[in-house]
Amino acid sequence: MTQQELIDLQTRLAFQDDAITALNATVARQQNQLDEQSRQLQALRDQLKALHHTGVAAGDEPPPPHY
Repeated sequence: MTQQELIDLQTRLAFQDDAITALNATVARQQNQLDEQSRQLQALRDQLKALHHTGVAAGDEPPPPHY
């Protein structure tokens, strides 16, 4: 293996390491977003169940007055 081939391999490895680090950060950020969205969805489900158990339905409210 020549000196230039070794330098080329080391350069490629450095770029690959940077790419892997960037991809890892992206995946971690997306996982955090998914976790937050799951928590928000569960909170909405809980609110919907609570609203359903109170007996309040969308049709129970009188229509707004027309001006």
